[in-house]
Amino acid sequence: MKKKFLTPCFIAGGVLALAVAFLWPAAPAADSGSPRSYEDIIRSGVLRATTEYNSIGYFVEDDTLTGFHYELLQAFARAKGLKADIKPEMELETQMEGINHGTFDLIAGSLLITSEQKDSLLLFTVPILRNKQVLVQRKPQSEDDSLYIHTQLDLGGKTVYVPEGSPVQYRIRNLAMEIADTIRIEEVPKYGSEQLLALVAHGDIDYAICEESIARKLIGQFPQLDIDTAISFNQFYGWGVSKESQALRDTLNTWLKGFMKTKAFQRLVKRYVAD
Repeated sequence: MKKKFLTPCFIAGGVLALAVAFLWPAAPAADSGSPRSYEDIIRSGVLRATTEYNSIGYFVEDDTLTGFHYELLQAFARAKGLKADIKPEMELETQMEGINHGTFDLIAGSLLITSEQKDSLLLFTVPILRNKQVLVQRKPQSEDDSLYIHTQLDLGGKTVYVPEGSPVQYRIRNLAMEIADTIRIEEVPKYGSEQLLALVAHGDIDYAICEESIARKLIGQFPQLDIDTAISFNQFYGWGVSKESQALRDTLNTWLKGFMKTKAFQRLVKRYVAD
């Protein structure tokens, strides 16, 4: 199975990595060993952030970096007279390590805000987006296709794939208790939701869990896929900083609360997130 993971996405992933590397404005700063204070960030003039490379938050379009989280972070940086230095990282664990070691000041991506996550090493901003998790599977080949999941109850005894470290695991475990059956979870390193969606489309795996907004963005490329089975209700997503960075979180929250009331923010949502 691990060898199969390379087949549908390896070339595309390599192209994306090269594109981002080519457009990368500067080498990331060395670890300071601990999170920087907001005063340190202001003095340096640079806000160091990380995010996931995907078709909503951060991607290359016509040789230009763009995306919802990219533009939102740039708007915040401009408002505070800072330069935004953004590095893509696919694994949440790597992002968290970067936050704790002072490599990054901020995870500017869609972090699921749950009670379990609030007990982590992060402070979350106010919710920025709402989204839900959906099951990604192939459309049935016949009326009695045994692989096709009609309802959440059908997930009993099945294996679902998620990005390594994804907090959606909490929801899947709760769902397993709700249906009184086992749902096996396989974590895939270095792959995000988009890559897992492609793996399902190419038949390498049967089921993955993905954010609905990303799934709907890509479903036109994979008409063989079904994304109509919800795994969760709408949940809140925000950005994250170190628990030692209260001043940065407070500054972000004040700015976000104001900016999210503007037409500029609505344009970002309509362009990148809304169907």
